[in-house]
Amino acid sequence: MEREEQLRPREHKSKPARAQTVGPDSLAGFATPTNKMDGWNYFNYFTEIEEYFWKKRGAHLLVSPLDWAIMEAWQKAGVPLEAVLKGIDNAFESYQRSRRGSGKPLKSLAYCTDAVLQAGEDQQDAAAGRAPRNPSATAAEPLSREELKKYFAKNAAQLKEAAANQFALQTELAARVAEIADGLDVIATIVDTPGRLDLEDLERRLTVLDEKLHALLTSHTPEALLLKIRREMDGQLASYRRKMKAEQLAMVEKQYMQRRLLEEFGLPRLSLFYLS
Repeated sequence: MEREEQLRPREHKSKPARAQTVGPDSLAGFATPTNKMDGWNYFNYFTEIEEYFWKKRGAHLLVSPLDWAIMEAWQKAGVPLEAVLKGIDNAFESYQRSRRGSGKPLKSLAYCTDAVLQAGEDQQDAAAGRAPRNPSATAAEPLSREELKKYFAKNAAQLKEAAANQFALQTELAARVAEIADGLDVIATIVDTPGRLDLEDLERRLTVLDEKLHALLTSHTPEALLLKIRREMDGQLASYRRKMKAEQLAMVEKQYMQRRLLEEFGLPRLSLFYLS
């Protein structure tokens, strides 16, 4: 199928919000992140990791796109926040004992990958004999319904604006982006359903829309821009490829490309993890 006229990125990029969790030999080894939807830390996963990494480094520096992609890969695979922080501790201890750690700060979360995955495996093994938690034990919903509706409305409005303006000359693309915005409007109506909110189901629905949006952008982005982002990603990953297993690397690369394309076109991430 022929590609429509290719997209042109917007000049002004919006900074994505933040999200949560990762896994062992295969990134499917942990419980899915949606199993932890009842905790405050779940929705502040990225912020917690980012600030902890700053603290360990002793410097408040911007986290790189590669670091964000790694955190997103952890989040998608389901490693608990406590395991990530423990793994970062272990990685820093190992780094400081090595010759490379003499006087030089650890630069990237990529160095922590193996330690984080190991900490996740250890925590999973330790919890294997534990009785499952009773979901009804949580007294209050972690997010207010009004907050959720505002979040969905904001993202839907941003997509509709892009469909009407940025993609106006690409009728099929504009229509499909508008359909994704309509999907957000439908999800917003679910929030008013009586009874306890099923955040796990909401997140599944948002993931489907997120994947559709990513597929649209990938298929309509100029090859030159895709190549630029790929080169940028390869440069940042060069020092760490040997430390990552194939499954980890594939997940990080996917998250990196998805994040950068949305930044280029000023479009939002839809997952609840990015609710600021």
